[in-house]
Amino acid sequence: MSQRPLAISLGDPAGIGPEIIIAAWLARQDRDIPAFVVAGGANALRKAARAFSLDCPIEEVTEPAAASGVFGRALPVLRGFDGDYAPSAPDPAGAKLALQSLERATQLATDGDASAVVTAPIAKGLLEQVGFTHPGQTEFLAAACGLPDDASVMMLAGPTLRAVPLTVHCPLAQVAQLLSTELIVERGRTTANALTRDFGIARPRLAVTGLNPHAGEYGKFGHEEADVIAPAIAALKKEGIDASGPYPADALFSPHSRAGFDVALCMYHDQALIPVKALDFDQGVNVTLGLPIIRTSPDHGTAFDIAGHGLANPGAMIAALTMAGECAARRSLAHGNG
Repeated sequence: MSQRPLAISLGDPAGIGPEIIIAAWLARQDRDIPAFVVAGGANALRKAARAFSLDCPIEEVTEPAAASGVFGRALPVLRGFDGDYAPSAPDPAGAKLALQSLERATQLATDGDASAVVTAPIAKGLLEQVGFTHPGQTEFLAAACGLPDDASVMMLAGPTLRAVPLTVHCPLAQVAQLLSTELIVERGRTTANALTRDFGIARPRLAVTGLNPHAGEYGKFGHEEADVIAPAIAALKKEGIDASGPYPADALFSPHSRAGFDVALCMYHDQALIPVKALDFDQGVNVTLGLPIIRTSPDHGTAFDIAGHGLANPGAMIAALTMAGECAARRSLAHGNG
């Protein structure tokens, strides 16, 4: 495992970010969680620990390299910017802290001072009030790496399913117009390469869904399968990628079908996220593929309604940290740094 720590952003301090970060640190030994450093927010984390009467010492560090030495005895937090802890009471000040933490954690990864970045949940509407101009954190990460928004691919991954939405933050009415053979091929290629490089799957099996009910049923319910999706699958196969489909989305996620593929390429947001959240909500991880850095995130939101009530499940945050560490270890070994 790389000795560089993971960098974790605080998320919105009014959400469940602080409490699931603390819970992850408390589980560090039992769950074999790699060392991580929180990008700012020491005061907010201290107050969160006190609010839940948790034995979680906070130790501020000036450099991420110090995190590994601190991690066994205290939760390391980068000094430099801070804010208050007011669960279930989101405001612009908290959003500003969330944005500062996201920017700093990302910089640590792009500068090579952290082996990966793990992002806690944010509220995009509030972030827009303090200058955030991206559709989401996935697009922000791409821009931070000098890439266009569409260069990155969002994958949702849990213990039983991985799924990629080929179109993401757009109205459902626009999906058919946004889909193209080129888009499917590019994102399929990125997904296959990432599963090999970061997940150790030598020959990933990509199952591609249809757009329409019954995958179009030979044109009866739509022509996108024949005109757009099938040519993309053929092109991926020509490149040596094990792609198949298009499959009716209503049957693809059944237990016996899931055993036949490593990732599902889905045509739109909910087609991918509904099965992942139904199957693996408390362990689901959002992974950004196609970047020079590793980024994971819990696959859930800020949960303002339960923040501060002791109801937040840290499982997805623990899974995101574990997955980031595993991916970082594979990249480190591949580059001869293991």
